[in-house]
Amino acid sequence: MKSLKQAGIGQTVRVVKLHGEGAVKRRIMDMGLTKGVEVYVRKVAPLGDPIEVTVRGYELSLRKADAEMIEVE
Repeated sequence: MKSLKQAGIGQTVRVVKLHGEGAVKRRIMDMGLTKGVEVYVRKVAPLGDPIEVTVRGYELSLRKADAEMIEVE
């Protein structure tokens, strides 16, 4: 299992599964991160938090904790 947090800069990955429950999972899905969508990792802040990605044509910043809940391939 590889999480979005482990994806390298410039890498395009596909979401396989969302971990987490309730409101946290719903918030991630509301941001457009659903099963099967492609995510491009644009930047990672110097200390690793936040991670900037491009998903469905727009830029999105995710906290490290949220990125860990997103399983990718």
